[in-house]
Amino acid sequence: MIASLAIVLGVAVLAASVVLVKHRFWPLGPDDEPREDVAEYISMMVGVLYALVLGLALVSVWDTQSGAEDHTATEASAAHQIHLLAAGLPAERAGRMRGEVESYIRHVTDAEWPAMAAGAPLGQDGWRLLNEVRATGQVPSDATPAQQATGQEILAQLSILDEARRGRESDAAESLSPVIWFGLIVGGGLTIAFMFMFGVQRSATHVVMVAGLSALITFTVLLIYQLDRPFDGVFAVDATAFTRHL
Repeated sequence: MIASLAIVLGVAVLAASVVLVKHRFWPLGPDDEPREDVAEYISMMVGVLYALVLGLALVSVWDTQSGAEDHTATEASAAHQIHLLAAGLPAERAGRMRGEVESYIRHVTDAEWPAMAAGAPLGQDGWRLLNEVRATGQVPSDATPAQQATGQEILAQLSILDEARRGRESDAAESLSPVIWFGLIVGGGLTIAFMFMFGVQRSATHVVMVAGLSALITFTVLLIYQLDRPFDGVFAVDATAFTRHL
């Protein structure tokens, strides 16, 4: 967080310094046209187009961040429900089911979460552990009606967990398109550059305009960068949902 604020302030100070240098060494001549109206019109058009790119990027990364939170909560809730439902299985299966669910949760929190934060593939160990839980949930034919009903409910929760896990894996693998990143960086540079191309007589006004716009654009791009990594960074989704109950 401190590093992000330092970057925003650094870009703003740099832009303001360039404005001051421009007014100090290349001031407007007496016959030069300030062209503030032209600058306002062109800056507005560039700003509108850049706002579209920013909006598209923010919506995309926000959807990924929200999806990661929802999938994590759903998966953890389903695992917790399976752990509770194990009490209704035959005695020889109940303890094994709890142990397998706890092993799966430990694998998710200890192995998969660091891998997702680092952008590494998750592998198949998690799916193997889920298959073991699914096999244990298959109650024998001589089980009581209550035990058979519990087995069906466990399988239903496993289906929910399976779907949520696939969603979490997809969220971890998604990232913003390089084309959009190109538009964010180049568009931000153009938007700031246009502020230098037209004469503004009042240097203080020019400094405030350029510094403020530079800081805002830098902050927005950094925000998009942080939200583009749902399991790492300032806004990372953590594994608390898995460890809260177990």
